[in-house]
Amino acid sequence: MNEVIKKFTEDHIDELKKDISELCSIPSVLSDAREGAPFGEDCRKALLAAGSICEKYGFKTTNYDNYCIAADFDESLPKHLDMLGHTDVVPAGEGWTVTDPFTVIEKDGRLYGRGTSDDKGPVLCALYAMRAIKESGIPLKRNVRLILGSDEETGSIDITKYYAKEPEADYTFSPDAEFPLINIEKGQFRGTFKADAPVSDTGVQLISLNAGVALNAVPNRCRMEFIGTDRQMLEDACDKLKKEIPVDAEISDDTHLTIIGESAHASTPEIGVNAGLAGITLLKFLPLSNDRRNTLLSKVLTLFPYGAYDGSGLGISMTDKENLSLSATLDLFSVDRDGMSFSFDSRTPLNASDENCLAVAGKKCEDAGFTFETPGIVPPHYVPSDSAFVKDLLSAYNDVTGQDGKAMGIGGGTYVHDIKNGVAFGAVLPGIDTHMHGADEFIDIDNLTTAVEVFAEAILKICG
Repeated sequence: MNEVIKKFTEDHIDELKKDISELCSIPSVLSDAREGAPFGEDCRKALLAAGSICEKYGFKTTNYDNYCIAADFDESLPKHLDMLGHTDVVPAGEGWTVTDPFTVIEKDGRLYGRGTSDDKGPVLCALYAMRAIKESGIPLKRNVRLILGSDEETGSIDITKYYAKEPEADYTFSPDAEFPLINIEKGQFRGTFKADAPVSDTGVQLISLNAGVALNAVPNRCRMEFIGTDRQMLEDACDKLKKEIPVDAEISDDTHLTIIGESAHASTPEIGVNAGLAGITLLKFLPLSNDRRNTLLSKVLTLFPYGAYDGSGLGISMTDKENLSLSATLDLFSVDRDGMSFSFDSRTPLNASDENCLAVAGKKCEDAGFTFETPGIVPPHYVPSDSAFVKDLLSAYNDVTGQDGKAMGIGGGTYVHDIKNGVAFGAVLPGIDTHMHGADEFIDIDNLTTAVEVFAEAILKICG
């Protein structure tokens, strides 16, 4: 059976590349809603274009008010497996060197363009898996449905609308991540600690510090303003800071400077350089007075020591039965003349709870002299690795690739986070950075053919 699918995929790869190119030419970035276009005209165009491709290959589609479109292999069969992907994309951004972001080109065995790997290329691989089975005359006993969303990048309202009308299938996978398979997505615990602490106008004082633009990203810039300093004093402090933390510093004048670090996603803070924490660390090397305001600022490093990403400063370091550990990063910093506020993002393993996480962190912050606020803990998503569904998907991946892929957990979230029996399954092969969300996004053509074959094998195992 694998040879039949493999032959079909090889014979139709040029058609797949053409369909990907046409779909990726639509700049389906969120824009203002209008009647019939809940996420803007371009998102509507891409969704309808994807639906037309499904219909072109003989699959009946259902349109859910232009939020989603679903394509069924055979709706007369019992509902069993959903494949959930999306046709919206993040903005093009800057720095593209290979092609215009919305003009797909093939170069060195790769397709370049926005959406090629996230997620237009992968959803069409899922469609071609259905097509390969259908056109090869292989019967199924249960239905597989491809669900195309149009709001994954900006809130997933599309899926909320879809599941308000349709029940979940017995099983769901999303081709919107990477192989082998993601069966655990950590929970999320966010909090803010703040204090009123007016600045004194005598001596050396920090009067403002700002770092961070989003709670899910390690800040790469920290802007600071002082009184009572001079350029030499700031240069000496920055030289000492650089011996502890790998940052750059730009000193504007006697009282202003910017610390430059490296951004990272909040789920992997260890690969970034937190400019906000570096800015707080810089204060150790300046002759600040020993008053309440500066004592509170020093406590920030007690709660979030630079280089400690496990929440140990908050007292919430923990690891669960699947060997997933808590991560924590302080990402929003705001200090002004009247006081200070800091917000953190923590990704929590299966054993995190209000008692061992929320209450402990809150008490640590309050004991340090801050007030503490939190919206609570978002539960993790977990599908057991020994479930028949996970085993079938991994078996399909391993059979096609010859690898020994295992289920894994991540700190980020995927399209299936709120779907009971949902996992992320492909389509990007392990160890490949396709620059999704960045400049020069691509997908390898060999990756496309492998994904089609893996998805087809998975459908046959689950629905055949």
